[in-house]
Amino acid sequence: MKHSQSYIRLKQKLDYHYKYFDKSQISPDPLQFLHRYKNYYDIEIAGILSSVFAYGSVKQIINTLEKVHHIMNNEPYDFIMNFNEQKSTRAFENIRHRFYTTDDISKLFSALNTIYKNYGSLKYLFLLYYFEKENNLKEALSLFSQHILKIISCENSISSGLKFMFPDPGKGSACKRMNLFLRWMVREDELDFGLWKEISTSQLIIPVDTHVARICKELKLTKRKNVSWQMAEEITENLKKFDPRDPVKYDFAICHIGMRGMRF
Repeated sequence: MKHSQSYIRLKQKLDYHYKYFDKSQISPDPLQFLHRYKNYYDIEIAGILSSVFAYGSVKQIINTLEKVHHIMNNEPYDFIMNFNEQKSTRAFENIRHRFYTTDDISKLFSALNTIYKNYGSLKYLFLLYYFEKENNLKEALSLFSQHILKIISCENSISSGLKFMFPDPGKGSACKRMNLFLRWMVREDELDFGLWKEISTSQLIIPVDTHVARICKELKLTKRKNVSWQMAEEITENLKKFDPRDPVKYDFAICHIGMRGMRF
């Protein structure tokens, strides 16, 4: 198959930046907290927490996550398994992150306690809704988020902060933070962990924020103006032209080029 010069140039640039943004370039990024740990469960929990708090300025994100990991005594799994909402809520009373309340954060930890005690891990909960023949993870992600919110809502009303933690792609959300979490769990290279080996990297959807959207518009990887699930799907489908098996491998480089004000 013969490719155009523009295709060849863009593939060369994408592959160059993918290789450049290796582990040495990781900071500042919420992914850096996952690399503190070796244990499967610690990494998975660090992953969901990093993704949930991954909005706002990167300085604010890192600051909040440092506080959270300090509260957990850098032992995420032990902290989750021993979490008691009534006794532990005060632990988060000094944490404020945009529009998450102390109560939202406490309920998140309570839900994680329920999930790990009842399902063993977030992966096993996600796999309840996963079908390998699906083109992407939209349906699985939608049902996964709904399930977590149901766990929270058993005894509580759902605040806007909690709904924001677990958005629904079926309602049009780009689900940037949840797609980030899935990228970290499913892909495997210097940056990502590949803990969820049952899922194909070809089913991942790129996590789209304003940085990724801007760069991808410039690269003509999307014609859409507004960040949405449809934009994320369109960018991913276009990246499959360059790597059909692992299109989301380019995400970290595209995002950080945008964040750092670099030229692509």
